[in-house]
Amino acid sequence: MTVIDIPGSKSVTARALFLAAAAEGTTILLRPLVSDDTEGFAEGLTALGYAVRREPDAWHVEGRPAGPGAETADVYCRDGATTARFLPTLAAAGRGTYRFDASAQMRGRPLGPLSTALRTLGVDLRHLEKEGHHPLDVHAQGVKGGALTLDAGESSQYLTALLMLGPLTAEGLDIAVTDLVSEPYVEITLAMMRAFGADVRQDGRTYRVAPTGYRARTYGIEPDASTSSYFFAAAALEPGRSVTVPGLGTGALQGDLAFVDVLRRMGADVEITDTGTTVRSTGTLRGLTVNMRDISDTMPTLAALAPFADGPVRIEDVANTRVKECDRLDACAENLRRLGITVHTGPDWIEIHPGTPTGPVEIATHGDHRIVMSFAVTALRTPGITFDDPGCVKKTFPDFHRVFDAFVHTP
Repeated sequence: MTVIDIPGSKSVTARALFLAAAAEGTTILLRPLVSDDTEGFAEGLTALGYAVRREPDAWHVEGRPAGPGAETADVYCRDGATTARFLPTLAAAGRGTYRFDASAQMRGRPLGPLSTALRTLGVDLRHLEKEGHHPLDVHAQGVKGGALTLDAGESSQYLTALLMLGPLTAEGLDIAVTDLVSEPYVEITLAMMRAFGADVRQDGRTYRVAPTGYRARTYGIEPDASTSSYFFAAAALEPGRSVTVPGLGTGALQGDLAFVDVLRRMGADVEITDTGTTVRSTGTLRGLTVNMRDISDTMPTLAALAPFADGPVRIEDVANTRVKECDRLDACAENLRRLGITVHTGPDWIEIHPGTPTGPVEIATHGDHRIVMSFAVTALRTPGITFDDPGCVKKTFPDFHRVFDAFVHTP
């Protein structure tokens, strides 16, 4: 059995940075993810006037409940969706003028429902080029609060940003959600907000957030469940192999750990304990139909594993994967077809038939870290797979290739 120490969760690290910046006092974040996305988030906070001191395995953030320390700032969000959506929302609670921009890839990703919600709350937010996209200006005068209706069917990050804003408003927020994707990510948000002292209540898809502010604390970041999926998939694929990820067990916040339930349905042996999760190959991978709406970041992992199943693998309700770093549904289909696999797709589904992928093939990554890491699993049984942009894994796991190679070559 191989034990893999997976870096900290990107989702948890980003939320923790927001909450720490908004809290009264100094927060210490233990084992945060160090990657392009999280470093970009931390640098964005620094540009806004928050004090962030980064040490190995511990980041110290001095909170500013009144908002950014800078009266004006230019913030570059890189490729980070959490940075690009959370930081303008955080800045709105302060007082000043703040400009946000992002990479060409992130400029192409939507922001409109969040912008509309912030404007409903009285925030002076202006898109500078294309409506609903970066770049944008926020002319912040604090947020009174109130009631709003939100469509989060495109991204749960819109709801997360507004929920985290709630305790910083003068009167609190009432949010009625009409549609919601990736709901487990909202559960992460609610749990973390409460850990930092917030009073947030949920009744179905209505959320009430009291204007409590936040309190600083020491907060440990759990391993990234989405990143773990590549190692779990590799263990399920290779006969006689097993892998354990410590620190990601029954108490984990991240819904993407449910990916191992998909592997269990396919025939893998899965054990989840208080201290970690283990996946073992049984030599069998069965085809299946699975709804991945709530764990869509692991859709490419399953797609890359799917050709080795004994029957078709159909993944449904994943329309939101078309507005990620790339159109992941089409990217998976494109690369699998280049490997000789029969694939069918629809607006929100992909069906992959059994087959033997054949190389050599250069995977078109579209600059998407998850496409690279997913097809690294396919490469275990497909000589000749290379990537046109292997370095894009820096977004969430800069050391992925070394760690995955070491895992593969561990007896």
